[in-house]
Amino acid sequence: MDHAVTAGAPEDVDWALGAHAPVSGGLARAALPYLDIIGARAVQVYVSNPRGWARSAGDPDQDKAFLDGIEQRGARAYVHASLLTNLGSPTPATVAQSVATLEHALERGRAIGALGVVYHAGSAVDAEHAERAMAQLREHLLPLLDSAAKVGGPRLLVEPSAGGGRSLASRVEHLSDYLDAVDRHPWLGVCFDTCHAWAAGHDLAAPGGMTATLDALVAACGPDRLALVHANDSKDGLGSTRDRHENLGAGSIGVAPFAELLAHPAVAGVPVIVETPSDGSAGHAKDIATLRELIPTGRRVA
Repeated sequence: MDHAVTAGAPEDVDWALGAHAPVSGGLARAALPYLDIIGARAVQVYVSNPRGWARSAGDPDQDKAFLDGIEQRGARAYVHASLLTNLGSPTPATVAQSVATLEHALERGRAIGALGVVYHAGSAVDAEHAERAMAQLREHLLPLLDSAAKVGGPRLLVEPSAGGGRSLASRVEHLSDYLDAVDRHPWLGVCFDTCHAWAAGHDLAAPGGMTATLDALVAACGPDRLALVHANDSKDGLGSTRDRHENLGAGSIGVAPFAELLAHPAVAGVPVIVETPSDGSAGHAKDIATLRELIPTGRRVA
């Protein structure tokens, strides 16, 4: 079936725009005031060391305060798993730590009312391991998805990488095989990162480039798989395979493609998070304001 679509999102979309928030000093204590300062209705947080395997048990009081706070604000919350997560790794210890990290993120996400846990698609690292990596993905990801679905916890959201290193999914077309590896499990959603897509070779800056990329994503995944968007400009050029974020309009993608992003029907109602340089809170506040200005006329803004 051809799932390709074109721009023209439905009217009356309740947009949830937000940012990755700091948590140092306490989840609720740090993140909730930050949401208010930047004018956000969506938030993403780390619940463990983003560049290591250390996993915090969390603070039940802070968890409850955060859960109450996002409910009071009508905000949508997401967890980003450790950046080291790689279910396709040829190193057994890395795979074991990755599984434990995702289990922890799902558990913590459920405690704080998160809707999804974002994790990077991972890499086979070397060509000889490529076939085994996809079998490994199925072996370890399916039980995680089944468990999360059984308890009604957050969905897992796979985020295609910036490319390079035998990635299991970088270009959006690769998501078709990735989803097939786990029988297109309903608890696996997709997080689309604009900087990653640009780095992987999708020319988002060309007129119609963002629309074509999102059409390709829908064709690969189906019409309802996209669950979160990371709206980031890039410090580097097209196809660089480098994941270095920049504020909207200050990088090589530019502002215009983000208008195409928000006009696409696959993005209508999907929360949009910025992970750009924050400069305190000013950078995130400005980027959220930019996104608001780009929303098509006549659509509601959250």
